[in-house]
Amino acid sequence: MRISFNQKYEHGLSAILRAQDKLLTASAQLEKQTKILTPADDPSGSARVVALDQQITQTDQYQANSIGLKNSLNIEETVLSGIRKSMDQARLLTVSLGDGAYSQLDRSAVAKQLENIRSEVFDLMNQKDANGGYLFSGYQEQTQSYSIDVATGYYKFNGDEGQKSLQVSPSVALPSNDSGKNIFEDVNARNKTTLPVAGGSVTSAKIVVKDQSAFDQFYQKNYDGVTAANNNYRVQIAAGNTYEIFRNGASLTPAVTGGYTPGEPISFKGLSITANGPAPGTVDFSLPPPSKSNILNTLTDIINAVERDLQSGDALAEKIADALVQIDSAALKVDGTVSAIGGRQNSIDNIFDSNEDLQLSNKKYRADIYEVDYASAITELTKQETALQAVQATFNKVTGTSLFDYIR
Repeated sequence: MRISFNQKYEHGLSAILRAQDKLLTASAQLEKQTKILTPADDPSGSARVVALDQQITQTDQYQANSIGLKNSLNIEETVLSGIRKSMDQARLLTVSLGDGAYSQLDRSAVAKQLENIRSEVFDLMNQKDANGGYLFSGYQEQTQSYSIDVATGYYKFNGDEGQKSLQVSPSVALPSNDSGKNIFEDVNARNKTTLPVAGGSVTSAKIVVKDQSAFDQFYQKNYDGVTAANNNYRVQIAAGNTYEIFRNGASLTPAVTGGYTPGEPISFKGLSITANGPAPGTVDFSLPPPSKSNILNTLTDIINAVERDLQSGDALAEKIADALVQIDSAALKVDGTVSAIGGRQNSIDNIFDSNEDLQLSNKKYRADIYEVDYASAITELTKQETALQAVQATFNKVTGTSLFDYIR
């Protein structure tokens, strides 16, 4: 079978064009540092690259979130540590108020120091985060966390219970803040009874919480938020100088009885109940509803007791006891929050490291699919240049005519 000149020419020209395409492809791959110039070059590889790019971008966002979250938590931890230190100082000063050798002038000097601490804590509780939002206001970050009610002199929380969070991995979102409602407001005030009411021949009575832990257990077990009358207790003193304690008119189980001596304390569930006067008579008291007090108002109460009310003796001792219990409770809430922050920081570190490992794997996998090896690309380019030269030489030899002479 004879092949015409035109057939030889077309066959040779097609070979040259194919070789040129391969050379251009190799050149473009080297220039753009990619194996896939268009999706058509490798449809499945292109799809994998798109998916990997999305995952890499998303993971970059997770890492940015982790860094921002870590910074926010570091700020909060620093602020809470400052508040905690102030609480320790306030506790020491409050204890010193009970020194029997102190004069009113001495106590007033301590109260001034407590005022300074209150101001420091107030400023810290209104601290802002790196974005200018109030740290402890929950979702209401543009609202000052705490302010003073001028009419009462007490401090109020202006935020909400909201807790913002940031996504640090596909399945993990961690809180970026803690609301002052949880840290500072949900702090139980000291459990105690109402003031005792003496009846019958009993002329006066006093109740002191001698064992706070024992009374707290009793209170938590026996306070009735549904039937108020069940919170009423009576020490019934009989003519024979014996007593029995009743709850809502009924004997306790087991019955609580004993001998009565005027002025001698009766011990009951952490309480010391003292009645004065001959039998028969009564001492009535109740368990009041539980209440809460933030650290600012706790300090305000003890400051007022010293500066405004000029209290001393038993009255001041009662205020000191209130303050110490409430400072300790507030400190526990802060400690718990700091501990939770530490747990979040550890989680962030672990997740950040895992994300970094994932990023390295994804980028390597993407490079294997998409990016060219520089040495291999140069070798391929040289190979295609040589192939084109060979095809051109063959074309000239077969056709006996140099098309390129005419082109020149």
